[in-house]
Amino acid sequence: MTDAPLRAELLLDREVPEELRRELVAAFEGLGAPPVRVRHTVDHRGAADIPWIVLASLPLQAFLTGLGAEAVKDAYEAFKGVVRRTARPEEVREPRAEGTARPIVLQDASTGLDIVLEPDLPAEAYERLTTLDLAEFAVGPLHYDRDRGRWRSLLDEAAG
Repeated sequence: MTDAPLRAELLLDREVPEELRRELVAAFEGLGAPPVRVRHTVDHRGAADIPWIVLASLPLQAFLTGLGAEAVKDAYEAFKGVVRRTARPEEVREPRAEGTARPIVLQDASTGLDIVLEPDLPAEAYERLTTLDLAEFAVGPLHYDRDRGRWRSLLDEAAG
Protein backbone atom coordinates (compact mmCIF):
# COMPACT_ATOMS: atom_id res chain seq x y z
CA MET A 1 0.00 0.00 0.00
CA THR A 2 1.37 3.41 -0.91
CA ASP A 3 0.76 6.57 1.02
CA ALA A 4 -0.97 9.42 -0.75
CA PRO A 5 1.35 12.34 -1.46
CA LEU A 6 1.18 15.22 1.02
CA ARG A 7 -1.07 18.02 -0.10
CA ALA A 8 -2.42 21.24 1.34
CA GLU A 9 -6.02 22.23 0.80
CA LEU A 10 -7.54 25.69 1.04
CA LEU A 11 -11.30 25.93 1.47
CA LEU A 12 -12.27 29.51 0.68
CA ASP A 13 -15.45 31.36 1.35
CA ARG A 14 -17.06 32.61 -1.88
CA GLU A 15 -16.24 36.18 -0.75
CA VAL A 16 -12.50 35.68 -1.31
CA PRO A 17 -11.58 37.49 -4.56
CA GLU A 18 -9.42 35.75 -7.19
CA GLU A 19 -6.44 38.03 -6.55
CA LEU A 20 -6.47 37.15 -2.86
CA ARG A 21 -6.82 33.44 -3.72
CA ARG A 22 -3.62 33.68 -5.76
CA GLU A 23 -1.84 35.49 -2.89
CA LEU A 24 -2.91 32.80 -0.42
CA VAL A 25 -1.65 29.98 -2.64
CA ALA A 26 1.65 31.80 -3.21
CA ALA A 27 2.04 32.49 0.52
CA PHE A 28 1.52 28.86 1.52
CA GLU A 29 3.71 27.49 -1.27
CA GLY A 30 6.36 30.11 -0.52
CA LEU A 31 6.56 28.72 3.00
CA GLY A 32 7.10 25.18 1.78
CA ALA A 33 3.57 23.82 2.03
CA PRO A 34 2.92 20.83 -0.22
CA PRO A 35 1.08 21.53 -3.50
CA VAL A 36 -2.06 23.52 -2.72
CA ARG A 37 -5.52 22.49 -3.88
CA VAL A 38 -8.14 25.26 -3.70
CA ARG A 39 -11.86 24.70 -3.24
CA HIS A 40 -14.73 27.08 -2.48
CA THR A 41 -17.60 26.64 -0.07
CA VAL A 42 -20.83 25.51 -1.64
CA ASP A 43 -23.34 28.14 -2.73
CA HIS A 44 -26.22 27.03 -0.53
CA ARG A 45 -24.33 27.74 2.70
CA GLY A 46 -24.54 31.28 3.98
CA ALA A 47 -21.57 33.23 5.35
CA ALA A 48 -23.20 33.12 8.79
CA ASP A 49 -22.80 29.32 8.75
CA ILE A 50 -19.03 29.61 8.44
CA PRO A 51 -17.05 31.42 11.16
CA TRP A 52 -13.85 31.53 9.08
CA ILE A 53 -13.09 32.95 5.66
CA VAL A 54 -10.27 30.49 4.79
CA LEU A 55 -9.67 26.98 6.10
CA ALA A 56 -6.20 25.62 5.26
CA SER A 57 -5.67 21.90 5.83
CA LEU A 58 -2.05 20.76 5.61
CA PRO A 59 0.67 18.82 7.45
CA LEU A 60 0.72 21.50 10.13
CA GLN A 61 3.66 20.63 12.40
CA ALA A 62 6.09 20.58 9.46
CA PHE A 63 4.60 23.81 8.12
CA LEU A 64 4.94 25.58 11.49
CA THR A 65 8.51 24.37 11.92
CA GLY A 66 9.34 25.73 8.47
CA LEU A 67 7.92 29.14 9.39
CA GLY A 68 10.82 29.67 11.78
CA ALA A 69 13.54 29.00 9.22
CA GLU A 70 15.61 32.03 8.25
CA ALA A 71 15.47 30.97 4.60
CA VAL A 72 11.75 31.72 4.44
CA LYS A 73 11.81 35.06 6.27
CA ASP A 74 10.40 37.06 3.33
CA ALA A 75 7.76 34.42 2.62
CA TYR A 76 6.81 34.43 6.31
CA GLU A 77 6.27 38.21 6.26
CA ALA A 78 4.14 37.82 3.12
CA PHE A 79 2.11 35.10 4.87
CA LYS A 80 1.38 37.36 7.87
CA GLY A 81 0.30 40.11 5.50
CA VAL A 82 -2.06 37.90 3.54
CA VAL A 83 -3.65 36.66 6.80
CA ARG A 84 -4.39 40.27 7.75
CA ARG A 85 -5.73 41.21 4.30
CA THR A 86 -7.88 38.10 3.96
CA ALA A 87 -9.80 38.64 7.16
CA ARG A 88 -10.43 42.37 6.77
CA PRO A 89 -14.05 42.93 5.85
CA GLU A 90 -13.29 45.99 3.73
CA GLU A 91 -11.07 43.98 1.41
CA VAL A 92 -13.60 41.38 0.32
CA ARG A 93 -16.36 41.81 -2.24
CA GLU A 94 -19.22 42.35 0.20
CA PRO A 95 -18.15 44.49 3.15
CA ARG A 96 -19.42 43.36 6.54
CA ALA A 97 -20.32 45.34 9.60
CA GLU A 98 -17.50 46.65 11.76
CA GLY A 99 -15.97 44.02 14.01
CA THR A 100 -17.04 40.97 12.02
CA ALA A 101 -13.73 40.02 10.41
CA ARG A 102 -13.37 36.27 10.08
CA PRO A 103 -10.07 34.48 10.68
CA ILE A 104 -7.99 32.07 8.66
CA VAL A 105 -7.97 28.63 10.25
CA LEU A 106 -4.99 26.30 9.86
CA GLN A 107 -6.02 22.67 10.27
CA ASP A 108 -3.63 19.77 10.75
CA ALA A 109 -4.40 17.26 8.00
CA SER A 110 -3.68 14.25 10.21
CA THR A 111 -5.14 15.22 13.61
CA GLY A 112 -7.79 17.79 12.67
CA LEU A 113 -6.38 20.23 15.26
CA ASP A 114 -7.26 23.84 14.33
CA ILE A 115 -5.24 27.02 14.88
CA VAL A 116 -7.19 30.27 14.52
CA LEU A 117 -5.26 33.19 12.98
CA GLU A 118 -7.10 36.42 13.66
CA PRO A 119 -6.21 39.38 11.44
CA ASP A 120 -4.80 41.53 14.24
CA LEU A 121 -2.45 39.05 15.91
CA PRO A 122 0.67 40.66 17.38
CA ALA A 123 4.11 39.72 16.02
CA GLU A 124 4.83 37.67 19.15
CA ALA A 125 1.90 35.36 18.32
CA TYR A 126 3.50 34.46 14.99
CA GLU A 127 6.89 34.05 16.66
CA ARG A 128 5.43 31.63 19.21
CA LEU A 129 3.56 29.83 16.44
CA THR A 130 6.85 28.83 14.80
CA THR A 131 7.92 26.91 17.94
CA LEU A 132 4.51 25.48 18.82
CA ASP A 133 4.49 21.73 19.53
CA LEU A 134 1.11 20.43 18.40
CA ALA A 135 1.62 17.23 20.41
CA GLU A 136 0.95 19.30 23.55
CA PHE A 137 -2.70 19.70 22.53
CA ALA A 138 -5.45 17.09 22.32
CA VAL A 139 -8.39 19.25 21.26
CA GLY A 140 -8.57 22.56 19.44
CA PRO A 141 -9.13 25.12 18.38
CA LEU A 142 -6.00 26.93 19.47
CA HIS A 143 -6.25 30.69 20.00
CA TYR A 144 -3.56 33.15 20.95
CA ASP A 145 -4.05 34.48 24.48
CA ARG A 146 -2.65 38.02 24.40
CA ASP A 147 -2.70 38.41 28.18
CA ARG A 148 -0.73 35.22 28.78
CA GLY A 149 1.41 35.53 25.66
CA ARG A 150 0.82 31.95 24.50
CA TRP A 151 -1.25 29.70 22.26
CA ARG A 152 -3.85 27.72 24.17
CA SER A 153 -6.81 25.42 23.82
CA LEU A 154 -9.61 26.25 26.23
CA LEU A 155 -11.14 22.83 25.61
CA ASP A 156 -7.90 21.07 26.61
CA GLU A 157 -7.70 23.17 29.74
CA ALA A 158 -11.33 22.48 30.63
CA ALA A 159 -10.76 18.74 30.23
CA GLY A 160 -7.84 18.95 32.65
